[in-house]
Amino acid sequence: MIELDKRLHAYRPDLADARLRGKVEAGGFSEGQLRVLAAPLAGLHREPRFDSMQLTQVLMGEAMRVFDAREGWAWVQLDADGYVGYVAEDMLAAPAAPATHRIAVPSTFMFPAPGLKTQPVIGLPMNATVVVTGGDEKFAQLANGRFVFRRHLMECTVFESDHVAVAERFLHVPYLWGGKSSAGLDCSGLAQVALQSCGIPCPRDSDMQEQSLGSVLTGHDLSIMRRGDFIFWDGHVGIMTDETNLLHANGYFMQVTREPLRQAIDRIAATYGQMTSLKRLQ
Repeated sequence: MIELDKRLHAYRPDLADARLRGKVEAGGFSEGQLRVLAAPLAGLHREPRFDSMQLTQVLMGEAMRVFDAREGWAWVQLDADGYVGYVAEDMLAAPAAPATHRIAVPSTFMFPAPGLKTQPVIGLPMNATVVVTGGDEKFAQLANGRFVFRRHLMECTVFESDHVAVAERFLHVPYLWGGKSSAGLDCSGLAQVALQSCGIPCPRDSDMQEQSLGSVLTGHDLSIMRRGDFIFWDGHVGIMTDETNLLHANGYFMQVTREPLRQAIDRIAATYGQMTSLKRLQ
């Protein structure tokens, strides 16, 4: 049997994804059940405990396959990026109507009525998806009965055109390992949120992104860098906002920062070593 990346393949000694039959050894296999996240945001954890490391976050409307559920936790694989982990079972629901819109701003609120003074409100992160069933020109009514400011929504078939502009909206957001929202995100989370807003498929972790995104700029020549290019280190990624400045979520400042590229390279070298690649989207 071959050793598969457990971040992207659901298998444990006792149970595995039925699609891995013949590729891994397990006590049993499951076809899984399709579920969607009904909560605004949920952590996907390494182990079925809230104090276990958060690997990534799941956004409202995001689909996943549930292979096992016990003691309040579901073992799942996300459809969008294939990530595997544990999410609180009570945040999941059976899929209903397909999503019609996604949140197109860093964060917004669901209101109980079509008015900005109504309470209580519930926050929604960028790229969460919802089903719009009605409303008026100012507030869209959702299938769950709540209301969202209509200008904060974008149809699911419409995308942003500039991933840098999207990423820049998260400037000064605090750093959070595994985070993917304006409440906190990490370096690869920032890249994924920005690219997915533009309709560009993007894996979750920086090593996966380095392997799959764009084409390599050979020679590590910083003079050819331009807006939108990506720079990778071992365990880190940043996005160029112009020819000389880098935008990235980082643990040094514990937030999303924009800083001169050469300054960042010198500082990051002490922790992550030298750059591993420069990449440009096609």
